[in-house]
Amino acid sequence: MINILLCGNQKVFDGALSELISITNKTKEDIKCYIFTMDVSRIKEDYTCITDKQVAFLNEVVKSKNTNNEVIKIDVTNLYEKEFGNCKNENAYCTPYTLLRLLADKVEEIPNKILYLDIDMMANKDISELYNTDITEYEYAAVKEKYGSIFIWPDYINAGMLLLNMEKIKQTGLLEKARELIKTKKMLFADQDAIYRSTTKKKLLPRIYNEQSAFNRKQTVICHFCKRLILLPYPQVENYKQWHINEVHKLLRCHAFDEDLEEYVKLKEEYEKEKGEKNYER
Repeated sequence: MINILLCGNQKVFDGALSELISITNKTKEDIKCYIFTMDVSRIKEDYTCITDKQVAFLNEVVKSKNTNNEVIKIDVTNLYEKEFGNCKNENAYCTPYTLLRLLADKVEEIPNKILYLDIDMMANKDISELYNTDITEYEYAAVKEKYGSIFIWPDYINAGMLLLNMEKIKQTGLLEKARELIKTKKMLFADQDAIYRSTTKKKLLPRIYNEQSAFNRKQTVICHFCKRLILLPYPQVENYKQWHINEVHKLLRCHAFDEDLEEYVKLKEEYEKEKGEKNYER
């Protein structure tokens, strides 16, 4: 069994659907996906939980690949408000939902080993080779951050992919320390900085497990459609996600996930027709 953790609100449906399609199309082992969500519409009107309809559809999709697969929604609103409500980093560089992974040790349902993935990732190969990495002596395994390892610190990590050893994390208090930093110290990359600064022992993995810039490498296992700095013809930030299919094709020149994305488009249309919901991110 491969345990996966995703986080977000109703707008992550496109990312979750395309990402889970890519994973279940290529991975033979059973998949159990937990989705942390919350309602913090006090901050922004559309900061509401991923809907039960959305989760039910995601569950149908993954079970169509393997009947043992499962998607489970966990509403952590109360836990978030208790730990992070109105904290210094609530309006950080991304949304408050980036902080939800820091609550994993407080949720009883989370198993001893789990793979956290950002919503803007796609699997290019069977992820079992990543999941089965031995992290017995480590709190987690991660890949270096493309820019942060140059400009911040040589071993600075990208927290978009974290293979978490929850048993070790509870022993060292990694997430407890990270939460304290979030509550008391304003940080540029909030959750990522907090994890990095609170780490006792981590395992650095090759970039094939969190490829942040080259989208067509055959050896890539996990491809991350994160923000990129483009220097020419002038400095700019590029932020195209896998569900921005035209941009993925024309600007990123990526066709590695065409079969997955074709299925995503078909299933999204089916969802809109059957469930009557069109309020997720375009």
